[in-house]
Amino acid sequence: MTLKARIEAAIAHSVSVGRGRGAPPKLADALEYATIPGGARIRPMILLSVAMACGDNKPEITNAALAALELIHCASLVHDDMPCFDDADMRRCKPSVHRAFSEPMALLTGDSLIVLAFEVLARVAHHDLKRVAHLILILSQRTGMPGGICAGQAWESEDVVDLGAYHRAKTGALFIAATQLGAVAAGQEPEPWEELGARIGEAFQVADDLRDALYDVETLGKPAGQDDLHGRPNAVAELGVQGAIARLQAILSGAIASIPSCPGEAVLAQMVRKQAERLTPVAPSVNTARPL
Repeated sequence: MTLKARIEAAIAHSVSVGRGRGAPPKLADALEYATIPGGARIRPMILLSVAMACGDNKPEITNAALAALELIHCASLVHDDMPCFDDADMRRCKPSVHRAFSEPMALLTGDSLIVLAFEVLARVAHHDLKRVAHLILILSQRTGMPGGICAGQAWESEDVVDLGAYHRAKTGALFIAATQLGAVAAGQEPEPWEELGARIGEAFQVADDLRDALYDVETLGKPAGQDDLHGRPNAVAELGVQGAIARLQAILSGAIASIPSCPGEAVLAQMVRKQAERLTPVAPSVNTARPL
């Protein structure tokens, strides 16, 4: 089974739990609509790659962790698109959940995905209770307050915005979760993996700011120019296009070098570079002494 197939199977299985017998049909359909088919699945791909680089000795736990992380990410997209935030009509090249199912249903969909994420983890606790409890703690911290994606969304309502804190919370939090959850799922300590997740998260946020400024709706599969429209803090507004590109390249230059020593270090470094180059609007120049 390929990594992509493993990720999709784990997510589909998790969504099927929420769509179980007796579920309200519209909400059950909305859960699937919000998660399948997905986007690049970059966060679960990073999580799985880290777990495999560290040995992946309990794959059932890894599968639950990657599915839970993606459910949280999908929930954040559903809520982010709602009229109270971006009021976006499109997501992943199709109508956003509140357009396809109604605003109340979108709110319930996002809420249900968040709860489902933690249920998915709880269901594999019998494989290693201590390990799963650690996963739940990390995912909770990277989802809520004070430094999770909820905090990231809240920065958009502040009069004065710390751009670094905003990026670390809104985008970086789930990338840090990806690297740390992958390590813990494989029985390793999470702390050495925080820097890699933070660097990847910051790089992808800057890249997203550039895509929002430079691309059109057809290319993005969602509304473009949203940062400027909503007056949101972003790297392009602060640094300009060339400055943002330079910042992106500077972040990526340190990402691979921050990978902790592990058996699958070289393969993991190759994955990080491949994903960064595929999703960023410029071809990053990553200089590193480590093999790719």
